Amino acid sequence: MLLSSRVKGVADSITQQLNEKAQLLSEEGQVIYNLSAGQLPIKPPQEFIEKIQQQLNFLKSYQYSPVNGIPELRKKILQHHGATRQVKTEGLEAVFSNGSKQSIYIALGAVIDPGDEVILLAPYWVSYPEMVKFWGGVPVTVKSTAFDGFSPALEDIAKIITPRTKAIIVNSPNNPAGVHYPEKWMRAFADLMKEHPHMWILSDEVYSDLTYFDPAPTYFYQHAPELIDRTMVFGAISKSLASTGLRLGWTIAPKGATVAMGRIQGQATSGPSALIQRALLDFDLQHLNRFLEPVKVHLRRSANHVREKLKSSDLAQLWYQSHSAFYFMLDFSRTPMFARFAGEHPEKDYSKEICQELLEKHGVALVPGADFGLPNSARMSLTMEEVPFQEALHRLAIFLNTH
Repeated sequence: MLLSSRVKGVADSITQQLNEKAQLLSEEGQVIYNLSAGQLPIKPPQEFIEKIQQQLNFLKSYQYSPVNGIPELRKKILQHHGATRQVKTEGLEAVFSNGSKQSIYIALGAVIDPGDEVILLAPYWVSYPEMVKFWGGVPVTVKSTAFDGFSPALEDIAKIITPRTKAIIVNSPNNPAGVHYPEKWMRAFADLMKEHPHMWILSDEVYSDLTYFDPAPTYFYQHAPELIDRTMVFGAISKSLASTGLRLGWTIAPKGATVAMGRIQGQATSGPSALIQRALLDFDLQHLNRFLEPVKVHLRRSANHVREKLKSSDLAQLWYQSHSAFYFMLDFSRTPMFARFAGEHPEKDYSKEICQELLEKHGVALVPGADFGLPNSARMSLTMEEVPFQEALHRLAIFLNTH
């Protein structure tokens, strides 16, 4: 079969692969503790469900929406952004898409030409480099580790900026590290970006409502409002409203960028679900805090369980303080287990083989970290219910201590 060189160069989503395998083993009767999925195991707020039910009676809920989204909803989300970030929104517009993944993909298509470089801050979301490459761009990575709180060194970012650097993607709160960048970092980053006016800044804020330890996240454009004119902000209902399957995300960006995104979207998918848009239009976003409060309590409790289990299992060297999003990163290279895989070649990545054995022999599913830009590591979700989560941690600790 003759396929394009473009699609041949796109890697499969490792997060989807592991989640599907865990589900298959579970269906075959094995007890599986699936710590791979980035979604809440609960329904959306009842108020939102009721708004969807109410919209089922209206003809417009079944018809095409405008390509960039329902105008009233675009205005509402723009106002919400301005109020929650305490920034001005003049000259900005919102574009709704089928989830934030499509939002970011279309935004990259609107600003990247073949050969343009895009800086990614590792650990990064697995789809970023594949999206950049699909549009002909070149991903350039800046790494960070648990030792620096997964905050990339600004001097490292500065070193790789060239005239070919078209954009940088900032993901805070971060998937997969489960942290958000400190205010001091954001202020310094804003100063750095002011020195490079040729760059777009893409701010993935899908987890902005999900921070369970203070202080809450701040953003570079709050400290340097002049950067708003070349910033694209991404949000979605996927995480905050426990609605990953409803596929509704948005971009807030300068008008010229939103017009370009609309051209791409109009020829690719048209507008997203009219039903879900209209339900969100009627939903009072003030209900978010009440809905998310028990979620934050649960995530905080899970993070504490991770800390206590690692310390009581002589694995304290793996711990760092996670404080936002759903995740925690495990560094396999600093465990007794790692020598069994690495042997005389510790420089290679063994994260997929390690996660494979952990799943098949111990029933715990994690996501290998190499595709997040962190070799010999894995992402662990904190969303599982408390009792099975503790059992999963017990099995995981035994595995990591196996010489």
